[in-house]
Amino acid sequence: MNTLTPLPPLDESGACPGDEWATALLAPDIWLNTLLEAAFHKKNTDEFGETYALIAVQHGKIILERYGAGRNADTLCPSWSMAKSITQALVGLLAGDGKIDIHAPADVPEWQPGDDPRSAITLDLLLRMSSGLSFREEYVANASSDVVDMLWGRGKDDVAHFAASFPLAHTPGTFFSYSSGTTNIVSRCASRALHGKGADFESFMRRRLFDPLGIRSAQPKFDAAGTFIGSSFCAATPRDFARFGLLYLRGGCWRGTRLLPAGWVDYARTPTWQQPTEEDSYGAHWWLGLAGPGSFSANGFEGQFMVVVPEKDLVVVRNGRSQNGQKENVKRWVADIVACIA
Repeated sequence: MNTLTPLPPLDESGACPGDEWATALLAPDIWLNTLLEAAFHKKNTDEFGETYALIAVQHGKIILERYGAGRNADTLCPSWSMAKSITQALVGLLAGDGKIDIHAPADVPEWQPGDDPRSAITLDLLLRMSSGLSFREEYVANASSDVVDMLWGRGKDDVAHFAASFPLAHTPGTFFSYSSGTTNIVSRCASRALHGKGADFESFMRRRLFDPLGIRSAQPKFDAAGTFIGSSFCAATPRDFARFGLLYLRGGCWRGTRLLPAGWVDYARTPTWQQPTEEDSYGAHWWLGLAGPGSFSANGFEGQFMVVVPEKDLVVVRNGRSQNGQKENVKRWVADIVACIA
């Protein structure tokens, strides 16, 4: 049986920022400074690409914060696939309201009950990237890419319909395949459960998630059909990304109020079955283990990372622009930053 690393007890480490952050900056450290210089010493490096920002929050206070040239705490940064974890939170809110059952067949009009085998796909399987759909997550130049076609090509006006139109390649629940199309199907399911899309869905996002956390900078993007493009597009400042990570470190509670249903964070970080060939572990729209056992993270396409480390009561956010060959270096760098913090 899998045993999850306990989250910090709220009665001991329940600190969350108000409108302003408290700070308790780390004392100078040679190894930490060496790591920072490696990523920030010039605009572009062969090893890491460009690092826009790094922020670390421990016990609810900023302990480390640094920005690249021309950037500061107010700079809006891309989310890329960190938005997937935000989408997971939105589903949690609706599940807590009784508007969504993640273990029931997903509400997808393209999958008609009866003869369509896709009608057996649940939201749980979608959140665990185990739907079995034949969607190709490729960003390699000159390669066939369903995600590029969805975000910028044939599917851009209705990303969920585009993704839901793919046939099965595997029996649902038998094969793990990371897919941005999957998340946009989930996002539309959330919109249908709310009976609101576009501006109405954005109002729900702000009222129920962003505003209670004090997140003011978030800029979610919607397609022409009114679906939140939850796979990829919710820009925010690094400090606001840290607020979202802190919500998960606090088990879905914020300043004495429960926002996400009890157990929803544990659901997010419970491992999904994957093929033995998969290198990185996955939960439910969160990655697992980037900064050691028990850690979980929201990871973005160009090296965006929002890492939650329960054992250290710590959230670390790195934003930047790194290419495919550099992202593994950035992952190791983030893990080394976490290792430097007691």
